[in-house]
Amino acid sequence: MRVMFTNSLRKAVGINSIKSLVNRMGALGSKRKEYKIGGDVSARASSDVMVEKVVCKDDEFQDGTMAEFDLGDDGKILLVKENGTYSALGPKCTHYEAPLKNGVLIGGKIRCPWHGACFNSKTGDIEDFPGLDSLPCYEAVVSDGLVKVKAPLSALKSQKRIKPMTKYSHVNPTTYVVIGGGGAGQMCCETLRQEGFSGKLILISKESNPPYDRPKLSKALENKPSAFHLRSEEFYKSGDISLMLDTNVTSIDIKERWIACNNGKLKVKYDGLMIATGGQPIKMEAPGNDLKNIFYLRTPEDANLIAKESAGKNVCIVGSSFIGMEVASYLLGKASSITVIGRSSVPFANVFGKEIGARIKVMFEEKGVVFHYGKDIAKFNGIDGYLNSVELSSGEILPAEVCVVGIGVRPATDFLRDSGIVMTPKGHVIVNEMLETNIKGIYAAGDIIEFPLITYNNVKVNISHWQMALAHGHTAAFNMIGKNVVFHSVPFFWSAMCGKNFRYAGYAPNFEEVIIKGDLESLQFIAYYIKDSKVAAVCTVNKDPEAARFASCMSLGESILKSQIES
Repeated sequence: MRVMFTNSLRKAVGINSIKSLVNRMGALGSKRKEYKIGGDVSARASSDVMVEKVVCKDDEFQDGTMAEFDLGDDGKILLVKENGTYSALGPKCTHYEAPLKNGVLIGGKIRCPWHGACFNSKTGDIEDFPGLDSLPCYEAVVSDGLVKVKAPLSALKSQKRIKPMTKYSHVNPTTYVVIGGGGAGQMCCETLRQEGFSGKLILISKESNPPYDRPKLSKALENKPSAFHLRSEEFYKSGDISLMLDTNVTSIDIKERWIACNNGKLKVKYDGLMIATGGQPIKMEAPGNDLKNIFYLRTPEDANLIAKESAGKNVCIVGSSFIGMEVASYLLGKASSITVIGRSSVPFANVFGKEIGARIKVMFEEKGVVFHYGKDIAKFNGIDGYLNSVELSSGEILPAEVCVVGIGVRPATDFLRDSGIVMTPKGHVIVNEMLETNIKGIYAAGDIIEFPLITYNNVKVNISHWQMALAHGHTAAFNMIGKNVVFHSVPFFWSAMCGKNFRYAGYAPNFEEVIIKGDLESLQFIAYYIKDSKVAAVCTVNKDPEAARFASCMSLGESILKSQIES
């Protein structure tokens, strides 16, 4: 086996820089040969059958690499060798089961090629997100020049490992409350229990569902609500996490440490608090906005209704946001017609750049989607209370029995206005590098915060990514129990449209230039976003694991210069 570098990586970073990085931190992963292994070394019966197998010769496995091995009917493992030491782990990312053999191994971390989740290469613990669970970790030893893996059969079959959670103890009088049932709130609760917090733990959410996979809503609208749930009911019971659903927080008294819910009808006392209430959709104000079948996608029930009502109908989508365009993609072949109404000339111009945005527009037009840009909705028209057409600012009237609105969100922080917690004029909560607000002991996370981004010169930013929310919740939990952890994560998001997967790593809100390497027409490329002569972010399509690779380099503080890309 050998370390493999793609041409794009050679151009992006320079081979000398990469060699130096490899020598210091371990090689970058790439696609590896899958070894087929047969023959048990030994197996013994106990409460769980133990499997022990030889997987390879020690002198044939290069240091700083990883590979997947097939153990036949017993499953597969990912073998990693760093600094002469082996570790054996589950082979698939615990988020959406991406094969980690195609990911990136660097600095003691394995990064998923699809969505950027990171796992400790020695323990399998999840250390960056998305995903919730860690990788199973097996015993790997070298004997007589052979590498052997030993593991319980049940662990080989599971592919996921949930960290043990501390139970509530009545001798601990402390109560921690998490407000918000999104990714940040869920991850905060899990991390608190996994890190030993034994007091009362309450998660308050205004939603009727327990925390769910929000990015999946616009990609799988027909799923039952329970299919979106991040955890089972039994999980919360086993971790002594109390869920207060259908509960709206209306105010906080920071002096007395009371949380008022449902307009004061219910009060909850807290000792430690984390706020992660997310965003709420900006509503259309055009006449007729109260007609039925005008939707704002925010919950599993919203997703189900859109899927049901759109079948065979004329669908109008207002706003070329990720939610809007992913819904348009889902409805291809299901709706009678799909029309997108937006203000900019192409979708995603401010994120991906005009050139890529124009290609995405063509991709949808080739599927029959019609765009009306530079226009607004002037009026919604209906019959018997149901939408039947929309009138544009240009005077055009378009048939539409269903309208999906995706024109942005605003932070759901109105209940904090008189709390004493400092916010921006837009309502974002300002936090420090440990995600603590100006009030000691009160933390905030997710879409509602402005936080210092360490990979962006510690400038305070607001980033509404699922991965960021989970990472925020993780860090906030550590700091709630006094571990003093500085938030450090590279922004990473993804989108699936028309069968194409777009991956984006980094942060470049004011990029000066986009350099595209590859074939934009065939949607197989890497786009580099340049700011101050450096690469601030990348977008890739059909170029895995390049976005993950860039995120790993950025996480280590490595800079890629524009001149390196051009050369």
